[in-house]
Amino acid sequence: MSIDNATALPTLVVLISGSGSNLQAFIKAIETGRLKARIAAVISNRAEAYGLRRAADAGIPTDIVSHRLFDNRENFDQVLQDKIDAFQPDLVVLAGFMRILTPNFVRHYEGRMLNIHPSLLPLYKGIHTHRRVLEDGGNEHGVSVHFVSPELDGGPVIIQAKVPVLPSDSESSLAERIQEQEHVIYPQVVKWFVEGRLKLVNNQATLDGNALTRPIQHLSA
Repeated sequence: MSIDNATALPTLVVLISGSGSNLQAFIKAIETGRLKARIAAVISNRAEAYGLRRAADAGIPTDIVSHRLFDNRENFDQVLQDKIDAFQPDLVVLAGFMRILTPNFVRHYEGRMLNIHPSLLPLYKGIHTHRRVLEDGGNEHGVSVHFVSPELDGGPVIIQAKVPVLPSDSESSLAERIQEQEHVIYPQVVKWFVEGRLKLVNNQATLDGNALTRPIQHLSA
């Protein structure tokens, strides 16, 4: 692929805090031609995030904005926003980015920022979702991809994948099966977005011009 063709592709900035397994799924989707996009940068709030190594190995520019250097969320978000905007991305992708974002930051990227959350939203917003499902004796769990809104894990949900909760499950075994589904549905949603098929209209997700009155249900193999 020529440099001119590469720079003409829709651009993503991916935000991470940890291992970057979903980032790796995006990289693979791009390398195989499934996702016609370019990751312009990967930014982390943690210098030790393994996902930064994944990005570097793939030749993707990286940056670190440590939340520990700021005394409030507003200042952190402003510096992060400036870093992102320098790349002029078409889409900002939160991939295990463990920071609560301020309303002004979210509004700045309205309709062009996605997040993935390990639960069947609106159930189990916040953290420790696998533990909470097991403590509640739930028989079903899953993962949701949604547009980001000022409400934590409250934006319009685009797609979900469900997995059964097995009697033998631990947090780690449940998380592993959830993650397998994440790596399928998140690249798919990003693909829809960069192809112009997925939009946020009047705070409602639309696909191919049709309002998603309920999340698309991905059927796992």
